[in-house]
Amino acid sequence: MARRNRLGNKPKVIRIPKIGNIMDRVVVGITGASGIPYGIRLLEVLREFDVEVHLTCSPSASLVNKHEGDGRSWDEVLALADVLHDNDNLAASIASGSFKAKAMAIVPCSGTTLGKLAAGISDNLVTRAALVMLKERRQLILVPRETPLSTIYIDNMLKLSNAGAIIAPASPAFYNKPKTLDDNVNFIVGRVLDLLGYDSDIFSRWEGSE
Repeated sequence: MARRNRLGNKPKVIRIPKIGNIMDRVVVGITGASGIPYGIRLLEVLREFDVEVHLTCSPSASLVNKHEGDGRSWDEVLALADVLHDNDNLAASIASGSFKAKAMAIVPCSGTTLGKLAAGISDNLVTRAALVMLKERRQLILVPRETPLSTIYIDNMLKLSNAGAIIAPASPAFYNKPKTLDDNVNFIVGRVLDLLGYDSDIFSRWEGSE
């Protein structure tokens, strides 16, 4: 299926064949933690795959974008998704387990969102959709960026990991000799794409050492 052109450079991607003609659906959540560029870049690269991207964001995400974004308006960021859901709409499609989405990634994932998920609180669409992924035994990827981590924060991550979520901290590597901030962003986004099952060459992989 043809995809819309996105803003920025187009990465080389390897398309993974799917069974039948059903397009993958992936839910992306963006919360109000520092690390908004990770979420935006994930939306950009997902556009290059045959995947329908559903997006929901916490209200504070747009505020963080003003401080960390690349100059694009929040409306331009939201337009990167195929389907946008209001975070207050608990009747949205992604709020139900009967809606066939293969995975959800919350990038970045705030400490408040972690705490709510660990407590089983679904008071908005981000948390509701994430808890649906857990109950349906589907993939939930959480990308926290906070540092240092309190014991409460660590306990919440452990509880969610035990419940089936994948905790993927935004901790870029340095073996790839990053030269720009974009290199670090691409490393984290590339690893999230790996977890989602999409292969790209937006970051350098470790090939071993003699």
